Amino acid sequence: MITREKYMEPIREFYDGDLIKVITGIRRCGKSVILKQILEEIRERSDNIIFLDFEDTAVLNAIPDELSLLNYIDIHRKESLCYVFLDEVQRVEGWAGACRTLRIRNCSVFISGSNSRLLSREFTKELSGRYVPFRIRPFVYKELAAYGKELGRNISLIDYIIWGGFPKRVEYSSENGQRIYLNELNETIILNDIINRYRIRKTEVFKRLANFVFLSNGRIISARSVEKYMKGTGLPCTVTTITKYIGYLEEAYAIDTVKKYSAKSKRELEYYLKVYDEDVALNSIRVINNRYDITHNFENVVYNELLYMGYNLQVYHDGAHEIDFVANKGNKQYYIQIAYSVAEEKAYEREFGAFAKLDNSCQKIVITNDDIDFSTSTVRHIRFRDFVQMNEL
Repeated sequence: MITREKYMEPIREFYDGDLIKVITGIRRCGKSVILKQILEEIRERSDNIIFLDFEDTAVLNAIPDELSLLNYIDIHRKESLCYVFLDEVQRVEGWAGACRTLRIRNCSVFISGSNSRLLSREFTKELSGRYVPFRIRPFVYKELAAYGKELGRNISLIDYIIWGGFPKRVEYSSENGQRIYLNELNETIILNDIINRYRIRKTEVFKRLANFVFLSNGRIISARSVEKYMKGTGLPCTVTTITKYIGYLEEAYAIDTVKKYSAKSKRELEYYLKVYDEDVALNSIRVINNRYDITHNFENVVYNELLYMGYNLQVYHDGAHEIDFVANKGNKQYYIQIAYSVAEEKAYEREFGAFAKLDNSCQKIVITNDDIDFSTSTVRHIRFRDFVQMNEL
């Protein structure tokens, strides 16, 4: 497995500190691999290490709660600084209290989990800020291509746009094998990480809503629009429940929502959200007859790449025009339009025309899958094949 230096580097300076290292992200995005790579780096200078994987039922049955976890570590550790790795720790009852206690018992604690409740108000209050969070995401294209090369496979851009970056799916050479793996992963996320965890009784309602949301990637939705859709399916659902269910999808890191920013009112529009799947495979496994949603998946993977580069993103709205993203990092700001192609005149006019009301002091970018460079004197066009190799815009 490749070393994901983008994530490893910022964690290293905390190896020996008493802050709890919280590593979160969607299921099977590579958190456990990163934990083990950190462990191997530390093993070069210490043998006082304990690793527990609570995905293993035998481990969870033997160490189900806070007291048994603390007792196990007391028995197996040495006197010096002990490095404790707890994978999928949220399955342990009272895990937050255990982490707090370990921190003051000369332990450097690393924990991982697939639910953002690891960073809930209750947890952060209990730790009094004595933690540092690191969110891991599925592979971007550079990582996907590097891992494919390790396995002797060439991963094309269109493969990435359709099937995304869950690391293990690359290990299956056939499309059928990948589909089976991704469908099983989807069921685990929906059933284990959400329905069972939150004790959702209206399972069919939730599954139908989740399907709608995953297929809406790259689109703006509201609770009202989802309510209308659900009513049309014969599974009516209140706005309150819809908002709660969308929150569950976010807490499991299955989706991101980006608020619209109104240029006129200078504020975020609370009731309108643009949805992005954590990985486009969550869209593609749901389509019928291989009619993949290339255009919206394309926008979704650009979104994921921009996050990987470290940009903060908002949707820009000035009343007449909408721009896909305002991207900020440090003191730099970019206005970005995304389109699969602008080769046709109407598409060109639509995407480049979105910048019409912006003055020329703004940095404007269009990202497409076209091979031709369509840059103008005021708008920079970036070809997707170049974009996925970039570290900065």
